[in-house]
Amino acid sequence: MAENDARIATHTLDGTGATLRYDVRAADGSGEEATPLFLIGSPMDASGFTTLASHFADRTVLTYDPRGVARSVRTDGAAETTPEEHADDLRRVVEAVGAGPVDLFASSGGAVNALAFVARHGDLVRTLVAHEPPTVQVLPDREPALELCADIRDTYLRDGMGPAMAKFIAVTMRKGPIPANWADEPAPSPAAFGLPTEDDGTRDDALLGQNLRTCTGYLPDFEALRAAPTRIVVAVGEESEGELAHRAGVGVAAALGTEPAVFPSHHGGFLGGEYGQQGAPTEFAKALRDALAV
Repeated sequence: MAENDARIATHTLDGTGATLRYDVRAADGSGEEATPLFLIGSPMDASGFTTLASHFADRTVLTYDPRGVARSVRTDGAAETTPEEHADDLRRVVEAVGAGPVDLFASSGGAVNALAFVARHGDLVRTLVAHEPPTVQVLPDREPALELCADIRDTYLRDGMGPAMAKFIAVTMRKGPIPANWADEPAPSPAAFGLPTEDDGTRDDALLGQNLRTCTGYLPDFEALRAAPTRIVVAVGEESEGELAHRAGVGVAAALGTEPAVFPSHHGGFLGGEYGQQGAPTEFAKALRDALAV
C-alpha cells in the first residue's frame, strides 16, 4: 500500500492455499467507537479503499488483499478461486482480528464473496452492504451472459490480456441484456481502450483468469441469506442503471425480498482517484454511513 499512516497495522495470516495480508486502521478517537467496518472488493485490493476509508476515520477499518492479488500470495497453484474460498478467507480475517461481528461494505466481486460469507457465517457480520454484485445467475439473460463470461476467460487463456480485457470492458459498459446472438457481434479492439495488442505470454491476471467465471457464475444461497442474522442491503449506482452489475444487484435484492438502495455515482463510486478512476466518494461515503446507521 502507498499509505504511510501510523494508525495502520498490517498483518499476515495463513489461509488454505494462500498467505493473506490485511490492514487494521485504528479509530482516531473522534467519536464513540462503533462496530468495526470491513471494506472489501475482488479482485480490487486494499489500496482501492484508501479514499473511502478516510471518510470513516472515527471507526476501526479493516481492508485486505484477496488471495492471488497484490500482497496475498496463492500457495496452492490453483487456476481459479471460488466465492466459497474467498468467504473462508474473510472468516479467517475477521476471526484473527477478533472484531466480529463487523459491518461489511463489499464492492463488485467482493459483494459476491460477501454473500457467500454471510450465508455461512452470518454471526460474524452485523450489516452487509453489497454494492453491485455481478452474479449473472439472477438475470433473465443468464445463459448468454454466462457464455460471454466464459468466452472472455477463454480469450484470455488463448490470446492474452488485451483482447480479453477489451471484451470485459465492453460487456461491463453495455446497457441492457446480453443478446442470444452476442457471438455474432464484432470483437472490440484492445487499442480502442488503450490496451496492449500484443500477447506478453503471462496468464496471471486475477480478474480474467482466477475470478471471472466463478464470480459471475455463483448463485447465492438465498434461503441461507434470508435466515442469517445479518441485515443485508443491496446497493446499486445511480449512474450505472442498465449495466450488468447494476442489473444483477437489482436481481439479488429481489431474490432477498428487498428493494436495492441507490448510491451516488457508478460501479466505482467510492473511488477518489485510485486506479485513475473518480467517483463521488464524499457523497458515496455519506450514503454508506446512512445505510449502516439504520
